[in-house]
Amino acid sequence: MGHRPTYLSDAAMDKDDWTKDRVAYLKGLKTRTDHQELLVLLFDKPNRDKQDDRKLDVLVRAEKAAVRANKARQEAANLIRSEEKAIKEAERKARTKRLIELGGLVDLAGISAKDKGELLGAFLGLSRVVDEERWAKWKQEGDALLAEREPSKKNPSQGAG
Repeated sequence: MGHRPTYLSDAAMDKDDWTKDRVAYLKGLKTRTDHQELLVLLFDKPNRDKQDDRKLDVLVRAEKAAVRANKARQEAANLIRSEEKAIKEAERKARTKRLIELGGLVDLAGISAKDKGELLGAFLGLSRVVDEERWAKWKQEGDALLAEREPSKKNPSQGAG
């Protein structure tokens, strides 16, 4: 195994501990990169000279950089997944709100007791109406009823008394 000279500072010993832990992890991998393979070989070399120590130091720094890069990639992927999830949730909530509002309009029109087939047939018939004047008239009637109900919605004590 690797050796730890007695003259190492605490920071160097921490670095050596990280290296020891990382080498143990790398040994457990089925496949390693070339630089990881060399890192393991140099770490386990019993009589490293200064040049070996320099190479090992470079390889350790490269491995730490690779670990940081992998962590950053994972954090970015998590961020993207989180954003996608938030967007889907907002879309789901907007759709649910729209469907509830449409259900409220059906109820307000007094046709909520009708059969689903009847309602769908009526909606299909409406969808084929191309007369803009008729749509404008229906909009006026609808806006008027909504405006009538708006004060009672905001202040229930002023209901239709």
